[in-house]
Amino acid sequence: MTATKKLSTLFPLLSLLCFISIFFLLSLSRRASISSTQQHLPSVQITINGSYDVDNLGSGSECDYSRGSWIYDPDVRFERYDSSCKEIFKGWNCGLNNKSNAREIVKWRWTPRNCPLPQLDPLKFLESYRDTNIGFIGDSLNRNMFVSLFCTLKRVSGEVKKWRPAGADRGFTFLQYNLTIAYHRTNLLVRYSRWSASANGGELEALGYKEGYRVDIDVPEGTWEKAPSFHDILIFNTGHWWFAPSKFDPAKSPMLFFENDLPVLPPIPPNAGLEKALRHMILFVKRNSRPDTIKFFRTQSPRHFEGGDWDHGGSCQRLQPLLSEQVEDLFSTKKNGTNVEVRMVNQHLYKALEESDFRLLDITQMSEFRADAHPASAGGKKHDDCMHWCLPGITDTWNDLFVTLLNGNKIRN
Repeated sequence: MTATKKLSTLFPLLSLLCFISIFFLLSLSRRASISSTQQHLPSVQITINGSYDVDNLGSGSECDYSRGSWIYDPDVRFERYDSSCKEIFKGWNCGLNNKSNAREIVKWRWTPRNCPLPQLDPLKFLESYRDTNIGFIGDSLNRNMFVSLFCTLKRVSGEVKKWRPAGADRGFTFLQYNLTIAYHRTNLLVRYSRWSASANGGELEALGYKEGYRVDIDVPEGTWEKAPSFHDILIFNTGHWWFAPSKFDPAKSPMLFFENDLPVLPPIPPNAGLEKALRHMILFVKRNSRPDTIKFFRTQSPRHFEGGDWDHGGSCQRLQPLLSEQVEDLFSTKKNGTNVEVRMVNQHLYKALEESDFRLLDITQMSEFRADAHPASAGGKKHDDCMHWCLPGITDTWNDLFVTLLNGNKIRN
């Protein structure tokens, strides 16, 4: 009787211990299962040196989307849009151009380390941003991103009117939602034109300059000067043309910088000119946009030329993303490689944006690994195109990031 009574008293405690043991064993089993699954997923792990915290520039997100992995999913069905989207520039349409890995490019999914990156929902986006004007301002890499967004939205909303607002190179309004997206082409953001020495002489002539390009670092190019007052959301980029010797040859046709209509003396190199131009243009946008305008600056898109630059036999024939050590070989500033300007440009950009209300759209680090995602020889040029991106492709992920940060800003406000 006494033994039975003691057993009855201990029964709840024994039951609890038994439950805890079972839960613990199940937990271990689940963790082992997840670990095993992850080990069988081929991925490119990110190694970041000197990464820039997105929060520091007002993204408002606790997640650093620039850290993560590219995960391959052989069964993924990419239904956002396809090569039939007519806005895709011919050289970027890797599907129609029969690039061997065109279908594989979209099977790699960017997965941030500590949080998910949702895929853009086009219908939800159109509904959420009714009566909104969105402007992409920059070089052809921003057009790459603009076309990606257009094709994504066009797939679900066919009522589209083509027009060019505020001096844009191209633009479209989705009539059912009164949502406009436009692309404003500008190579340097600032105004530039050919310069030749005057017969009457001058300060630059006295220094021996005979010809080059006049770059007014405090004057926006006319293609976008009205854009800040028109658009509700702005996405800027620049960088690729600043270090293009085929255009601005340091000896034959150097960049000659002007400020307040006077030459900057002594003459400064392109990297110093870039930083000054960025500061001036950031102030210009601040003065000429509405207080509630949302402003993004996209970081530099990496090139992937190997074996030489574009005009010296460079190519990009890889069919899979790079490994971490391969990324460092291509982009480390210490090695001063063919594609080193990507991180140099970003350093100037970070510095210029420090005290601004621009939000940083950091796509560089995720993109450095995607040497497989350029048109390469399928671009139809005499040389490999290792600068622009195949569509569909990686700029779709840029737009996932853009919309995620944009939605986060809307929630806070």
